[in-house]
Amino acid sequence: MDKLPVNHMQLDRLVLDWMAEVRTYILKEIQRPIIVNTKSNMRDLVTNLDQNVEKIYIEKIKQYDPNAQILSEEGFGDEITDLTGPVWIIDPIDGTMNFIKQRDEYASMLAYFYDGQAQGAWIMDVVKNEIVHGGPFQKVWLNQNLMEPPVERSLEQSLLSFSGIHLLYDHFQYQTMARAALGYRVYGSAGISFIRLLKGQLGGFTSVLKPWDFAAGLILCQALGLQVKTLDGQTVNVLSSNVILAAQSLVATDIKMLTNTSSNL
Repeated sequence: MDKLPVNHMQLDRLVLDWMAEVRTYILKEIQRPIIVNTKSNMRDLVTNLDQNVEKIYIEKIKQYDPNAQILSEEGFGDEITDLTGPVWIIDPIDGTMNFIKQRDEYASMLAYFYDGQAQGAWIMDVVKNEIVHGGPFQKVWLNQNLMEPPVERSLEQSLLSFSGIHLLYDHFQYQTMARAALGYRVYGSAGISFIRLLKGQLGGFTSVLKPWDFAAGLILCQALGLQVKTLDGQTVNVLSSNVILAAQSLVATDIKMLTNTSSNL
């Protein structure tokens, strides 16, 4: 791309301001009664705050760029079939069960693409007030501190993060991976898992994820040298749901060897 469509540093500061406003809103409104509804099943929850935060982001994005297309979890965005032009992907509150039951370990995520090329991403741990942000043009930052690629470790030296339900029923050989790892964690939030992977606290994270669950994590992981692919090693389609593995390269290699060996037994 010869001419970048945005001033990345300027946009980064703008989105950080949006997130600070959203955080203040969430922490204020969470003290009031929350309206909770189910979506696909009893564990797939949505609250009035999920919906309101999504509307806040959409309003700000449209003010910034009226031509932007928006793919959003709660459905207030657009019907998107490709990544032509400016495209934002929003997860207003990621880890809604944690948000409702624990008031902790939930995130808010934004990802921005232009003509299919990653431009920037932001993942906020709302309670800790930590935001991992950046992208291929402006490096990766934890709040105001520049992040370095995590130290590479093998699977047996690393913690893995899983989707709890898929680990419980041993989908995708998850129990095999968990036994081979140093240990495993279930956070209930893709955003929180991505932050901990980017900080080097995890060696890998795998789950069935929808675009708003992984778009921001994909951009930030790739900018920091981490791998994000489907579990069978294919390139990720940002507009499709899939079984995603985000990991350090050594961990990804160990998992590939482990699962290939197990499937042949």
